[in-house]
Amino acid sequence: MKTKLDIAKNWLPRYTGMDADDLGDYILLTNFDDYVTRFCRRFRCAVKGAGRPMQGATNSAGLSIINCGMGSPNMATIMDLLAARRPKGVLFLGKCGGLKRSTDIGHFILPIGAIRGEGTSDDYLPHEVPALPSFKLHKFVSEKLSARGLEYRTGVVYTTNRRLWEWDEKFKAYLRRLTAIAIDMETATLFTVGHANQISRGALLLVSDIPMAPDGVKTAQSDTAVTRKYAELHLEIGIEAMAGIGTKGEPIKHFRY
Repeated sequence: MKTKLDIAKNWLPRYTGMDADDLGDYILLTNFDDYVTRFCRRFRCAVKGAGRPMQGATNSAGLSIINCGMGSPNMATIMDLLAARRPKGVLFLGKCGGLKRSTDIGHFILPIGAIRGEGTSDDYLPHEVPALPSFKLHKFVSEKLSARGLEYRTGVVYTTNRRLWEWDEKFKAYLRRLTAIAIDMETATLFTVGHANQISRGALLLVSDIPMAPDGVKTAQSDTAVTRKYAELHLEIGIEAMAGIGTKGEPIKHFRY
């Protein structure tokens, strides 16, 4: 247990109930139990990691899904643990709040970058390092969206550790100055820690609320409605993209800087 790899290999089963060899080359990350359940129902595979912090599954074709939980510390943890597997690509299926008038509930966002407002990523790389996805992975996901005739947005996402901020007018004024298209709690951490660990990564975000407007703040009822209407499509696009990128996408290469 002297190296990061030693620790990651030892801790991955402790967190997920899966060894490195149980995971595929391509991995979907989410923070919704329902996505894992839908995945297992579709591919008739079993959920692993019951009673552990992060549950997941791998289908017969070698595509995996993991519910890593909510927030940037959990995202950093799973991206560190995945260093034990060195996957060829990781796609996060998360929800976000739309900050622009051009975004509405049900829209998909492929972030071109993320603002590191969460703090967690500062433990990995200097704050000046931009949080960016892997271009070729996002390019392939965008092709899948276009093939389905689905509209999607691109832009910069602001990532925060604050869960309850919708009442804070000062913070909302700050967000307006940033001109970000959306806000979430994981994307900047995913991009930064993925970069630090040389893991190709991307995020397909579903706009679930419009939090800058008083009547657009997420409620239990509105979130249930969004999940019922859009979750299956969200997951389908993720599965289609990550199941096909290995054979149909451009090779994703890692470079050291």
